[in-house]
Order: sequence, then structure tokens, then C-alpha cells
Amino acid sequence: MNIDWSPLWISLKTSVLATIITFILGIYVGYLMYNYKGKLKGVIDGILTLTLVLPPTVIGFFLLIIFGKNGFIGEVLIKLDRNIIFTWSATVVSAIVVSFPIMYRACRSAFEQIDNNLIYAGKTLGLSKFEIFKNICFPLALPGIIGGTVLAFARAMGEFGATLMLAGNIPGKTQTMPIAIFFAVESGQMDIAILWVIAIIFVSIITILLLNYISEYQQLIIGKRRK
Repeated sequence: MNIDWSPLWISLKTSVLATIITFILGIYVGYLMYNYKGKLKGVIDGILTLTLVLPPTVIGFFLLIIFGKNGFIGEVLIKLDRNIIFTWSATVVSAIVVSFPIMYRACRSAFEQIDNNLIYAGKTLGLSKFEIFKNICFPLALPGIIGGTVLAFARAMGEFGATLMLAGNIPGKTQTMPIAIFFAVESGQMDIAILWVIAIIFVSIITILLLNYISEYQQLIIGKRRK
């Protein structure tokens, strides 16, 4: 059986890059929302997590509007002689959009678990906002951030609907493993579909094991600190 392994590599590099970007955005936005006390906090939080509950096809539709030739981002890209739709970049954008809420919620929850007395103590010692984040908030929130990162990677790896609408199904270019499974089943190539299903299950198991290992390591560290 002649196998084209490109869906595996496309999925991996898409998920890794999307997770790196989501990691940075999730921490930044999560920390901002943690410190934000305005009346619109609930509304903003709802908007930031909207893609967590929307159907992937709806997300893909909005992305097409935004990055299309008549969209506000699409028009800018056209002026720069660039295009996102039906390119590998589109798979990354789709993965970022669907995985961001998971990372954001994990980071925000991790920051909210921090004892405020430690932050007040830092302010009393004259630490700047950045020093408080660097020396107090980030280290204490790191376990939750790591957990969110693993889950965001898994979500990016499994993205299908939005990716198909924005990036399409171009073998060797935008065809990720979930898309390869769909079209393999549609064309009756069940052996190929089973292969990709096994590959995704394998990656998912590795992700879960990693998450469990991190959780156990966190509990070990916490136990040592308490002693």
C-alpha cells in the first residue's frame, strides 16, 4: 500500500505552530482578563470563548468572510499581494482560532487560583507589574498553563470543519489527518482511513499520557513544598 505521509507532517507542524502562537496569546489575554475588573468582563469573556461552542463550519464561514477578498483582513492582504485562503497558513489560522479558547480559559483559571496576598506582598516590596507577573503569577500559574497547552495542541490536531472551509483539501499542502480520514471514507478507501485513525489515536494517547505525567509531577512538587 502506497502511503502519502504528508497529512501527518502537515498536522504536526500546523499543531505545533498553532500551539506556540496560542500559548503566547492565551497567557497574554488570560492575564489581561484576570486583572480586568470592568463591567464588560463577562461580555468580553464570552466573545473570547465563542469559538469553543460554535460549530466548526460556522467558524470556517466567518473566517472565509474575514480573510476573503471582501473581508477587512482579506483586503489588506490583497494590497500586500498575499493570500491566506487555500494555503497552509489557513490551516494554522483555523487551528489557532479553535484552540485559543481552551488555552485562554486554562490560563485565566490558573491566574485566578493565585493567592492575592502574594501579589499584594509583591506590590508592597515595590515590584513592578511585569516583575509581579514574571516572579509571582507566571510561576504559580505554570501548571495550569502547561495543562492548557497540551489540551490546545490536541484540539489543534483534531481540527476539521474550519480547516476544510478555509484551507480546503489540497494533498501535500493543506490536507491534515482529520481531512484525510473524511475523504478516504468518502472514496471508500477504508484501509487508508483506518491508518489515519490509528495515527490520531496514537498522538492523542501520547498527549493524554503527557498531561497525566505533568499532573503527577505537579502534585509531587506541591507535596514537597508543603513538607
